[in-house]
Formats: sequence, structure tokens, C-alpha cells
Amino acid sequence: MSDDAGAKPTVPYWHLHTDADGVSRQTRCAMTEFESKSMQPPAAPQWQGNKHHDGMTVMVTVQPVGWTGTWHENPAPQWIIPLSGRWFVESMDGTRVEMGPGEISFGEDQDCVETAEGKKGHLSGTVGNQPAVLMVVQFDGKRDAKTPCRFA
Repeated sequence: MSDDAGAKPTVPYWHLHTDADGVSRQTRCAMTEFESKSMQPPAAPQWQGNKHHDGMTVMVTVQPVGWTGTWHENPAPQWIIPLSGRWFVESMDGTRVEMGPGEISFGEDQDCVETAEGKKGHLSGTVGNQPAVLMVVQFDGKRDAKTPCRFA
């Protein structure tokens, strides 16, 4: 079994969070804390990130072609992992990020303050002519939405 797993990886993600003023923002972050070890010996080592032992709910959701939701906050802190198709997230600060397979987002925009225009949280929807199939991993507990890039 070789310990040479190559260079330590960096995995980028978008973090949709709420700032101290109650405005949702998106920050480009990266997971960098990986350790080369076997998931279950005698399997060869692979790069493993930090484990989180909180209760979670996992589901797959399908946004139809042309679907756009209304302004809303994420129901719980959650990872959103596109499996196929493309989708977008627009935060209250005007940042719009489009994502497809291989790009991930952590949605944590709870406790936003509604603007005069009715914006609170984020707007999301599909991009292109395919449904967006998303895997969602929701944390059971509330987190600190005002700390961007907290997953190293």
C-alpha cells in the first residue's frame, strides 16, 4: 500500500451566508484540510476531509426547466450538490452564481433582513434546457450563518 496520494487537494465551494447587517452574500471558499488514509483497510489511502457528526437529512430535488423560486432563506444550513443540469443562486447583494455538476454550495442564509424590494435570503432557479437535479444534505441544527468559509 503506497502512502503517495499526490498533492493535498483543494476543493472549492460557494458559501451563501448572512452578514452582520442581515444581507445574504456569497463567498468563494475552499476546503483544504485533508488527510491521506484508508476509508476501511485494506483499501488504499485516499484524501479525506473533516467529518461532521451532526444529524443530517439527505434528499434529491429536481428543479424543472424554467423553474425560478421566490426570494427565500435556506430552510436549514445545507450542502447543495448538482448531479445534472445547471442552477443559479442570487444573493441579496446582487451576486449571481451559476453551478453545474462538480460545483458545490453551502446554503446558510438564515436570519436575513427583508429589503424594501422584498428580497430576503436568495433567489434560485434552473439555467438552460435541462432540469437541475440537486442532492441536498441538510444539517438538523442551526449554525453560525455569519461566519463565511468555516469548512476548511
